[in-house]
Amino acid sequence: MMQRTAVQAARRVASASVPALRRNIATTLVRRSAAGKAEVPKLPTEKMQSLSDVKTIDDLVGPGAAPGTVPTDLEQSTGMERLEILGKMEGVDIFDMRPLPSDRLGTMENPIIVRSAGDEQYAGCTGVPADSHIVHWLGMSRKRPIERCPECGSVYKMEYVGPADDHHDHGHGHHGYEDPKTFADFVKPEYW
Repeated sequence: MMQRTAVQAARRVASASVPALRRNIATTLVRRSAAGKAEVPKLPTEKMQSLSDVKTIDDLVGPGAAPGTVPTDLEQSTGMERLEILGKMEGVDIFDMRPLPSDRLGTMENPIIVRSAGDEQYAGCTGVPADSHIVHWLGMSRKRPIERCPECGSVYKMEYVGPADDHHDHGHGHHGYEDPKTFADFVKPEYW
């Protein structure tokens, strides 16, 4: 105990005897010119891009930052990230990131709808009420849109919201890939 107190006292004395090593950190938003005059940062004068201004994929390239400045997320983002940021600025959730409803059990007559713009979608079921079992990942596709959780029995259905004139040939040997067989392939059609 005595050794600890002596070490702590020595540290206090050492740091107090060297005041030149102390440094206060301060930040400021005003920049000083070479003449010593204060410069107020200029706000951008050009019109900000809005979600309605996006017509083609070329509109999803940011302008970049002015030389000597740090770019914002909006200035440096491109592609899907830029589309998402523009949507969030206008209050539109582009990718519909809301969680699936977990206040009810999905049934065959009233399944929990999972929207997808792609050919397949994965959904994680945590049971009803939420977090009543570990996450079970369920894979749904356009070919087989309904899936049931093996633990709680909740039914999920994929609703395709992508383009209607899809150029992929579904179910016709696309890239030579065939879905692996599951027990659902052997269920009699009348039980579906």
